Amino acid sequence: MIKEIIHSIFPVSDTSIQEFEKNLEFRTLSKGEVFIQKDKRNDMEYFVLEGVCKSYLYNPEGEEITISFFNERSVLSPFTTRTSLGFSTMNFKALTNVKLAYINAGVFEQLMISNLEIRHFANEVLRIELMKKVEKEIGLASLTAKERLIRFRKQYALLENLIPHTDIATYLGITNISLSRLRKELLK
Repeated sequence: MIKEIIHSIFPVSDTSIQEFEKNLEFRTLSKGEVFIQKDKRNDMEYFVLEGVCKSYLYNPEGEEITISFFNERSVLSPFTTRTSLGFSTMNFKALTNVKLAYINAGVFEQLMISNLEIRHFANEVLRIELMKKVEKEIGLASLTAKERLIRFRKQYALLENLIPHTDIATYLGITNISLSRLRKELLK
């Protein structure tokens, strides 16, 4: 499955994938399990093989605010974008049961240095991460809540049926009540 994930982002030879795979470890998470904590050390790069997880922060009132979602067959936010001096800047939680593959970020960096294909793959992951964040910022600044929900549904088809709606509402920058109202409105 790692091969499928990598190829969906950037074509890499089987030789490079084998070099990459020999450094992978695997972990299964239960729904609700926090696997990366803000302000804690974390030096891994992650691939979501199965399930759905999210990145989030707490607002001043102590409520979870969803930053991003990660579906199965995707790459988690890269180490360089989710850490500062090796400490996580966000929390990550499994929203369903999740299977992860992971590799030490230092080992991955060495692979990037020695293997041009893996470097191109990593650069494309960073580019995609940046584009997602820019699109979200633009949407929050320029789209109505209804337009944001419609965009969310296109980007994350069927996710509404798998995860708590409170997570979706905070991702969209609206209340859960507003989300419920918009969902009813869009059914008509």
